[in-house]
Amino acid sequence: MARIIGVEVPSNKRIDIALRYIYGIGPSNAIEILERANIDRTVRAKDLTEQQLSQIVHAIQEGKYVIEGDLRREIGMNLKRLQGIKCYRGIRHMRGLPVRGQRTQTNARTRKGPRRTVGVQRAAAK
Repeated sequence: MARIIGVEVPSNKRIDIALRYIYGIGPSNAIEILERANIDRTVRAKDLTEQQLSQIVHAIQEGKYVIEGDLRREIGMNLKRLQGIKCYRGIRHMRGLPVRGQRTQTNARTRKGPRRTVGVQRAAAK
């Protein structure tokens, strides 16, 4: 497996697909990085030379992409900020409810978790 910026990318995939395993790099960014590094998109990751790997790393660093730990930290700080100022989105994040206006009466099971029965009591046996 090729290692790019501390991330193991799968060696049997094309390099434009393998770059997507780096958190923060999607399809368009992967193609842009490969164009900057002058590397063919169809080359498999296992077939890359050390020089080509260093060109990819240089293109990522030169392009000033926010990836991996820095991106995770930035997203976490954004959520903390929203929760700290107690805005609508922050409150929805705190309560574990959908944030972007989805309905919650019948759906949103992924965000809300399994159903919890509320208010049903058994009749006392005599």
